[in-house]
Formats: sequence, C-alpha cells, structure tokens
Amino acid sequence: MTNTVPALPVVVALAERELVRFFRQRNRVIGGLVQPVLFWLLFSEGFRQRDLGYAHFFPGTLAMILLFTAIFATISIIEDRNEGFLQGVLVAPTPRWAMVLGKLLGGSAIAMIQALLFLALGWARVPEITPTVPYALLAVVMMTLVSIALTGLGFLIAWRMDSTQGFHAIMSVFLLPMWLLSGALFPQGADGLLGWVVAVNPLTYGVTGLRRYLEIGDAVTSPSAAVEGLPPLWLCWLVTGVFAAVMLAACTWIAGTRTRSDYK
Repeated sequence: MTNTVPALPVVVALAERELVRFFRQRNRVIGGLVQPVLFWLLFSEGFRQRDLGYAHFFPGTLAMILLFTAIFATISIIEDRNEGFLQGVLVAPTPRWAMVLGKLLGGSAIAMIQALLFLALGWARVPEITPTVPYALLAVVMMTLVSIALTGLGFLIAWRMDSTQGFHAIMSVFLLPMWLLSGALFPQGADGLLGWVVAVNPLTYGVTGLRRYLEIGDAVTSPSAAVEGLPPLWLCWLVTGVFAAVMLAACTWIAGTRTRSDYK
C-alpha cells in the first residue's frame, strides 16, 4: 500500500518552485519590476496633467496587473507538461488539491509582488490615495483573493492547452474585455447589455472593493462620492471569495481529468 505524502510540504514546495523559477529568469524579473513602475509613471503623469482623476484609475490598474501577471504565470503548467514534470507530480502519492493549491499560491505570489510594488508607488505619489492602515491591509487581502481567483482561471485554461502560442492567443482575446468590463476604466451602472455584462463579471467586485478601500473617505460609514452607487463592500467580499473558491474547486476537478497530452 502506497503511503500518501503530506499535503503541506507539497503545497510549499510547488509554490516555492514557481517563485524560484520567476527569480531565476532575469527577463521576467526585469519585466515584473519595470511594468508597475512604467504604469505608475505614465498613468500618474498623464492623468494628472489632464486632470482625469488618477485615483479613479488606480484600482483598475492594480486589477490589470493582477489579472495579466496571475494568468500568464500559469503558462508554467504548459511548460511543466512538455518537460514531463507535471506528469511526475500527478502520479505522486499526494492529494491532487495540494498540487493545485501549490501552483495557485505560487502564481498568486508573483502577481502580488508586482501589485504591491505599484501600490506602494501609488501611495507615495498620489495624495488622493490615503487609506488608513486597516483599510490598506483589507485592500491587500482583497488583492490576494483576486490574484488567487485569476490564477485559478488561468490554470483552467492552461490545463487543456498544448502550446504557449495557443494560450497567448486565447488570453489576448479573453483578458482585455474582462478587464475593460470590470469598471476599471468605464463607470459602472450602465444600462442595457453592457450594464448586465459588467454586473456578472466577477472581477467587477474585486475592482469595486479596491476602489472603496483606496478612495478618500471611510469605506463603510462615509464613502466618497466617487464610490457612491457601487456594489457594497459585503457583496464585493462575497463575490470575490466565491470566485476564488469556485476557481480552486474547478482547478482541483480538472486536474483529475486527462488531456490529450496524457496519452502521448
């Protein structure tokens, strides 16, 4: 009878592997550090000069960094399959959810590194973004949930992919509309089909939660005019938490299925 390997060491090892792989690839490290700084410089100066309200775009930019970084971090799933590493993990005597959680936490950590850098730059540069310490911590927790959910979404898509080229093609078509229709750039509350799409987009509630915590005013008792009419915080937490839980469950399920590559 095969002994089952404890789940926790597997989760930690796989998450650490994702981080080690990231920091050993100099191009990814440079890109990961330059991207938030570039967004900060371009957006802060451009919006400030045209008086477009940088604080309004700041949460959406955070969501964009989380979205693209978290999902593209799951390209490692395709690489691991092509190299044979993933097959070795799948046949190991360890719970399948441990492999999934380790990959998700590793990808989420990479996304959070870039988002936290951008968040720190925003606080240092934009006076309109002045959250209290508790709200800042809650914003970070919200970002963590969003990054886990988005990494899970990337995991689901990458699991069925055989090439990174196909993954990039689908993501280019899928990611940008998801971000644009989250209230990151355009105001929420539109009527008709567009308003319905924004309302059912789970990323909408992560962006709204960040906006409520990072805008001027008390996020609970006296919110600023910029967040009036947006979904309440309890709904933002509920939808974002359910989104992350559903993605984790779906990833665990799909990891137990076979792909065409498994038969090669």
